[in-house]
Amino acid sequence: MLKKIISISTLCFGLYAVFLTFGAAKPAAKKPNVLFICIDDLRPDLKVYGNPIVHSPNLDKLAGQATVFRNQYVTQPTCGASRYSLLTGRLPRRPVELKNEAIEQQIAGKRRTDKPETFIDNLRRNGYYTVGIGKVSHSADGYVYEYTEPKSDKLELPNSWDEMLFDPGKWQTGWNAFFAYADGSNRQAKKAEVKPYEKADVPDESYPDGLSANLAVKKLKELAKKDQPFFLSVGFFKPHLPFTAPKKYWDLYDESKIKLTDSPDVPENVNEASLHPSVEFNQYQLGEEKASLQKPVSDVYARKLRHAYYAAISYTDAQVGKVLDELKAQGLAENTIIVVWSDHGWHLGDYRVWGKHTIFDQSLRSVLIVKTPGNKKAAVRDQIISSVDIYPTLMELCGVKTLPELDGKTFTDLLKPKPGKNWENVAYSYYNRGITVRNDRYRFTKYFREKQPVVELYDHKSDPHENHNVAEQHPEVVAELTKIWEKGNTGVFN
Repeated sequence: MLKKIISISTLCFGLYAVFLTFGAAKPAAKKPNVLFICIDDLRPDLKVYGNPIVHSPNLDKLAGQATVFRNQYVTQPTCGASRYSLLTGRLPRRPVELKNEAIEQQIAGKRRTDKPETFIDNLRRNGYYTVGIGKVSHSADGYVYEYTEPKSDKLELPNSWDEMLFDPGKWQTGWNAFFAYADGSNRQAKKAEVKPYEKADVPDESYPDGLSANLAVKKLKELAKKDQPFFLSVGFFKPHLPFTAPKKYWDLYDESKIKLTDSPDVPENVNEASLHPSVEFNQYQLGEEKASLQKPVSDVYARKLRHAYYAAISYTDAQVGKVLDELKAQGLAENTIIVVWSDHGWHLGDYRVWGKHTIFDQSLRSVLIVKTPGNKKAAVRDQIISSVDIYPTLMELCGVKTLPELDGKTFTDLLKPKPGKNWENVAYSYYNRGITVRNDRYRFTKYFREKQPVVELYDHKSDPHENHNVAEQHPEVVAELTKIWEKGNTGVFN
């Protein structure tokens, strides 16, 4: 009996020695949460992108602890199609994928298969609790219905969300809220007899994005109590038309000091078919002037419109700040990946255009700010990034497998303090029967049309605002870039 006790004691001592030597088994690392903020129609007009006049303190503060990508390009310069490519990690291959209805027609109402419908669905399948607030896909509230119809119960992304939320407030539906004015009216109900801007002396919650921020704050309090990683996406409307914001955000600016465009005229050697007559902007019937390619709006009106756009940016920045502050207050910031992304740029009178829907830099270049857990140092990357690269990057950061047929490639190496140099620096975009490729020096574009010229080349080293098409002067560059362009010809215009 004594020998048995001694043997047991010896065994226990041996196990204890092993425990001291190798330590206790560590629990599996908790997967990071993801806060994905989508901002509609936001061109890179922030201080961190080089516009010193714009008041964006919350986004600037985030950028001070994150990686700012100064050359991120969307694949389509229109809301629904751009978001479709972002969510699926794929370049467009069919004409429907160039339209706002892309998600509605390609995803909504489809049965669940073994293949995730979006990267959000992929996270959900791998243990994430997914919540959407506002405009994340194309619809203002994530449901499929027409602008003037009652809200439906048909989700745009039926398999991606555990919860899809929106507070329409006094506007009653998501689409009414999307085109909202402070008195509770909207563009549709007033049959477009409205201005393209509004300055109302009201609190933040008198416009829809204030309600979305409050909803996100409330949801973060709930998510903090869950023993499950979460993906929370908040989609803010502004600065999408109409440029509406509380007066206090307008008051941040001296309109007389607002700089106008560096591209006041149609680019040299470019057919007007490469541009458009600002139809979306001109449908606001009470605007003081109409935009056209033949004549620019007056400088006075252009400054007023830029003032309105900047005020809308500052309003959205304040709402982003509320969400980020709550993330920190709930103790979630240290284990949350934060992404701020805008679905495309916007022409503010550039080439006499007011709107998106071109394949020039002003319409394709958008905001991308990424903060990873533990990172507290600012970094700026000038590499060329495509929005389809976001899907595989997020999956790698979250430890989730990526589908092999994605067009995007992970840029996690660019999030490191000292990234490697092996990056392709190519981004493809598609619209208006044209395909364009951007590399670290040039934008090269080719259109499938009869109107000449169909080939455009812009040298960003000497012409950063793409004012001069120099394709005829540099046939050797055109020949070289045509090879790269062909790799991005997905057949979407065949």
